[in-house]
Amino acid sequence: MATDVPPTRSVQLVEEPRLLKLKKTFVSKFKSTPKFYARAPGRVNLIGEHIDYCGYSVLPMAIEQDILIAAEPLSTPVIHLANENPSYVDFSTNANSIEINQTKPLWHNYFLCGFKGIEDHFSLDRPSGMNCLVEGTIPASSGLSSSSALVCCAGLVTLLANGKTLSKVELAELCTKSERYVGTEGGGMDQSICFLAEKGTAKLIEFSPLRATDVRLPRGVAFVIANSCIEMNKAATSHYNIRVMECRLATKLLAKSKGLDWKAMAKLQDVQVALKLSLEEMLTVVEEVFHPEPYSIEEIGEHLGISPKELCAQILSQNTRDVTIFKLYQRAKHVYSEAARVLEFKKICEEAPMDAIQLLGDLMNQSHASCRDLYECSCPELNQLVDICLQFGAVGSRLTGAGWGGCTVSMVPADKLERFLANVKEAYYKNSDQRLKLDENSLFATNPGGGAMVFLEA
Repeated sequence: MATDVPPTRSVQLVEEPRLLKLKKTFVSKFKSTPKFYARAPGRVNLIGEHIDYCGYSVLPMAIEQDILIAAEPLSTPVIHLANENPSYVDFSTNANSIEINQTKPLWHNYFLCGFKGIEDHFSLDRPSGMNCLVEGTIPASSGLSSSSALVCCAGLVTLLANGKTLSKVELAELCTKSERYVGTEGGGMDQSICFLAEKGTAKLIEFSPLRATDVRLPRGVAFVIANSCIEMNKAATSHYNIRVMECRLATKLLAKSKGLDWKAMAKLQDVQVALKLSLEEMLTVVEEVFHPEPYSIEEIGEHLGISPKELCAQILSQNTRDVTIFKLYQRAKHVYSEAARVLEFKKICEEAPMDAIQLLGDLMNQSHASCRDLYECSCPELNQLVDICLQFGAVGSRLTGAGWGGCTVSMVPADKLERFLANVKEAYYKNSDQRLKLDENSLFATNPGGGAMVFLEA
């Protein structure tokens, strides 16, 4: 029997307005009542961007914004999906023949990822059908993990509907794999914090094996999320998967240059472990091995001793085979330096020196500069927003999430918070009608929230 499963809580719906509203809409939509409700939170990554898929620890916290699903298992093998948001159209499909179209990032595909992950894991011959109504408060395509939260929530309701049990860690690892059905080569941070989060604390998430350690954030500061109002969908763009592949190729070339079995190594952390070097020493190796100019397919193949055709067939993912140049030096330098910043951030939080807030802010600022200049996953609007936040009192500010749009996270002294919010609102949102429309959910302080859970009506 699995242990440490997502908690279940009995609630009086009259005391939970969102659940009560969800139930009423569900009854109106499906002419029946939900049997249970599931919640999965979004997250903000405080530091450690684009390094989870390289094997390195990250430092996120769950946020209060979340995805809710009201669900009713069915005796017939059909899935009916509806969404409280009228922008997302209803969808129905046969539970025995799930198909996920990677070329179209439709909202229901993320639900199907979670469903299919459970179906495949348990080899379900006749998975339970379901009526499901989805409601969410995480801004879409904002870098706050709305898509992964939906995958996790869908996995949780599918698990319950089929009478199965998994631990939080098992669910996190399964949902990480499941999201790849939609074409995103993610590393597992989003799904891990979704299930392993605890209210009141950030978490250091480590991989292989997956584990989460409490990181107590300093008192006297607030973490503020600001949406650039530029949407970025990981499944709809090649940027994300190209970065994953650049890191994989950098791994292969580093390993080959040091006489290691490069074919057996897939992550930059693998090389560090094999060489038994510190992260700082790995940065020296990067300087020695790579040139800053982009690498062509031909040059990479020459270094590895294989033809461009073999490289495409054996190493490149299907959605990166049309890419002709890769920036290996910049991507590896970002990953090793960012991994070191994560460990330093945790250390400062633990030791709590007098200047802890300033030191943490400096790390966040260094992280953004690295994302902007070395990983090239920022955009003009994110850079502008970071500058505005620093101008009006943030000690540290950086993009959070995949980048190329979405949100920033800023660390702000608590006594400056009210003025900070007013100034940022004036400087970034009020000069644009589009941003002003989105303003209500675009700028807010948040606290570390709890992880995924199930609600039963008392």
